[in-house]
Amino acid sequence: MFKSTFRSLAVRNYRLWAAGAIVSNVGTWMQRTAQDWLVLTTLTNNNATAVGIVMALQFGPQFFLLPVNGFAADYFDRRKLLIVTQASMGLLALGLGLLTVLGAVKLWHVYIFALIFGCVTAFDTPARQTFVSELVTEKDISNAIALNSTSFNAARMIGPAVAGVMISVIGTGWVFLINAASFAAVLVSLWTIKKSELHLREKVKFTRSGLADGFRYIAGRPDLKTILFMFFLIGTFGLNFPIFISTMAVSVFHSGAHEFGLLTTIMAVGSVVGALLSASRDKPRVSLIFVGAAVFGAGFILAAAMPTYLLFGAALAVIGISAQTFTTTALGAVQLLTEPHMRGRVLAILFAISWGGTIVGAPFVGRIADMFGARAALGVGAASGLLAAAVGLYYLFKYRNMKIRFEDGKISVTLDTIEHENQS
Repeated sequence: MFKSTFRSLAVRNYRLWAAGAIVSNVGTWMQRTAQDWLVLTTLTNNNATAVGIVMALQFGPQFFLLPVNGFAADYFDRRKLLIVTQASMGLLALGLGLLTVLGAVKLWHVYIFALIFGCVTAFDTPARQTFVSELVTEKDISNAIALNSTSFNAARMIGPAVAGVMISVIGTGWVFLINAASFAAVLVSLWTIKKSELHLREKVKFTRSGLADGFRYIAGRPDLKTILFMFFLIGTFGLNFPIFISTMAVSVFHSGAHEFGLLTTIMAVGSVVGALLSASRDKPRVSLIFVGAAVFGAGFILAAAMPTYLLFGAALAVIGISAQTFTTTALGAVQLLTEPHMRGRVLAILFAISWGGTIVGAPFVGRIADMFGARAALGVGAASGLLAAAVGLYYLFKYRNMKIRFEDGKISVTLDTIEHENQS
């Protein structure tokens, strides 16, 4: 089982990418924790709405840049595109860090940096997700995606805990500067990857209807439409963890920076477990996406009812496992059920629906927390998971005769009398 779970690491290019990514991811989670803490406790007086606005600005460009970012991931050299985006994010972290260290940072500065960072991330995300398909063979894509999620969530486990200590010892500005330096690791890995060993896809021709092609492709696929709608519900109203955790830590349990970082780490432990469980599976299943959404909603109900800090942390672990089961399985299914030349556009639409919904979801959840309390905000997360599970259950019932076969890199999907084949 161990060998099967980590099989993608046998590929040299993937090992290089994974090594650089884990360092950069730790730095990114350190910055996210420090940024939320800076906004909530230094630049405002525990204003959860301000944290929600920062999230909306950071994730909103994923939606507004949809006409170009997905096609860019399909059209341009993904490795070169990632070098540009990763270097840009490092420079942005450096700029925000210098402002904070010098004591000149204002709330509107954080808003501007969040917006620019979001614009860069809008191009980085679909390129980074689809780049995995160039590092490994088709049969290992699902495993590589799950290991990427493991790396991301291991960083989420380490980064906030380290950030909580660093904020107390040296301040938030230096945490931003450390994150800026961490981008060197992923840039070195991208430079040292052997281009001759990449599994390059056929170059996509430039067309003005690139985005429309992506929507038309999804429109004919009930399976993809269901996954994207579930992603919308959970991404918009459920994945607002900075708001949920920070407001519970500060306003309910009256915790400091260290305890705040520890709560994020506890949830990340669950996320790592969920990602490793996903990596151990041979293939993603739509039924597992439904289960992940249902447990996600139930986890929020438990979290809202927990009377103590430690019990709340235990509920966060459950949310972490279920959230990672849902997202990793859904991402694997979408990539495997999409032709290689369309993956960038389909994934861009998926992330635009999920993260673009944060424009509405994050300020809404923040406002609920400010008006009715942190526990009421957790109820919004619970509703998102349970509604998504209902959508998944409807799909499983309506298309219960659907069959998905994975054989020698060939994917065959049968929906009643509709058959779609993807020959890699």
